[in-house]
Amino acid sequence: MTGRFDCVWLEIESMDVRPATYEDRAALPKVHTAAVEAFGPDGYSVEEVHEWAGADERSPNDYAIDVGGEHFTVAVRNDEVAGFGHLVLDVKEVQAIYVHPDHARHGVGSTLLAELEGYARGRGLRKLNLLSSLNAVGFYERAGYERVGEGESPGGLAVVGMEKRL
Repeated sequence: MTGRFDCVWLEIESMDVRPATYEDRAALPKVHTAAVEAFGPDGYSVEEVHEWAGADERSPNDYAIDVGGEHFTVAVRNDEVAGFGHLVLDVKEVQAIYVHPDHARHGVGSTLLAELEGYARGRGLRKLNLLSSLNAVGFYERAGYERVGEGESPGGLAVVGMEKRL
């Protein structure tokens, strides 16, 4: 018996994931604010989202991409910064993963997280921890992070402490 196989070709948009540059800093506040405004309501009140987004207060200077012991990475799709990740080596912490909503659900966040984990492994870290916003807990659980507690972020938002063995 012979069968017929239909092939489906998928065009996958390219994504460049690389260390953030000084020029990338201009895009980071916009990505940060847009991500919080789009996804924050899944876990927080309107007031909390507004405070967290800080649209009027964010500046490229808030993202110290050239500080020793820290690693900023960006994902670029269609020639624009689609998301960024931030790792602090001294405390073994994923500090942030933000994806602009125009690029959500395209593997940007997962790719950024995998890059941060690879970078941490390359620096000899065996475990990472993070404080997850309530709206992102499922994302981190799917990536293998486990809940270790609940608390508040430095800004006063409810968060879930999580960790992962690398």
